[in-house]
Amino acid sequence: MNAIPTITLCMIVKDEANFINACLESVKGLVSEIIIVDTGSSDQTIEICKNHGAKVYSYQWKNDFADARNYGLSFSTGDWILWLDADEELDGINKSIIPEILENTNAQILSLPVHNYYGKTTTVDKNNVYLLYQLRIFRNHKNIIFQNRIHEIPLLPAEITEKDIESLPVAIHHYGYLQDVTETKQKSTRNIKILQQELSDPAHSPWIEYHLASEFYRLEKYQLAFQLANQSILLFLQKSQKPPSLLYKLKYAILIETDSLEGALPGIEKAILLYPDYVDLHFYMGFILYRLENYKEALQAFEKCLELGDHHTEHLVLKGMGSFKAWRYKGLCLEQLGKMDEAQAAFRYEKKTQMD
Repeated sequence: MNAIPTITLCMIVKDEANFINACLESVKGLVSEIIIVDTGSSDQTIEICKNHGAKVYSYQWKNDFADARNYGLSFSTGDWILWLDADEELDGINKSIIPEILENTNAQILSLPVHNYYGKTTTVDKNNVYLLYQLRIFRNHKNIIFQNRIHEIPLLPAEITEKDIESLPVAIHHYGYLQDVTETKQKSTRNIKILQQELSDPAHSPWIEYHLASEFYRLEKYQLAFQLANQSILLFLQKSQKPPSLLYKLKYAILIETDSLEGALPGIEKAILLYPDYVDLHFYMGFILYRLENYKEALQAFEKCLELGDHHTEHLVLKGMGSFKAWRYKGLCLEQLGKMDEAQAAFRYEKKTQMD
């Protein structure tokens, strides 16, 4: 019988006393080693980590998240690496399946659904969440390291292909986008500074424009965000690469926020041709059509959303776009079309799916 594979948790932290205990509690009994790279904490973070048996290593911050994570990898001895941020927690409902899956899989790296909560306070509304699958567990000592100064991701060697990647249905709950957290940590100021540093490199990735656009979108600087989103799309195309689906989601979210609906409609139809299974784009098209009082076509778009549902491993999805939000707008369309009984039925489904 093969030995149960060991898992090392790798993290980088600074002044995370408000979050770190819950994070480490969430992996208790799962990981056999905790490697913490501390970039200069002045609160109780290090003490809390050591109370959980963590090995803590000091690191001189260089405005480079990938470099800090790779420093942590150098101390890791487990068969597998799990990487988290301090403001994240591993879901406890089915995390017990992880060791058995790792023992039997031929995959080199596993993708987990990350639930990114948004809102004004840490009183979390479980319906205010974006879902995105990310590569979060990978085999140690397989030449997998991190890349990018910010929004770092594992850099996979050429020999690792799509067949070496599997999805694992164990959620990670991320609270770092809640407004009081981002304001307290001044995340936008930090992120924009690092991203602009990356932007100065002529060989930078088009992802940099996307991430900058996202930061300015959250700051409600929509004109600048829109310019950067379009630049990112153009740069991907110039590299003969298909622009990522979430880039189109951001672009049309900006147009909706700025009430630029007439100009948005032809473009979003083309984006849907690129990503016909992306429920959020169908929802945005339905919303635009509804606002333009084209209720029949809007109804068709929301029915497509319900057909696609909320669960997707390939796209950034806002919860409800394929369920309760779509049912609500289906009901509104039916009201406008004079189908009141069907509208009331849709509103009942809205409430039911919102509670699921």
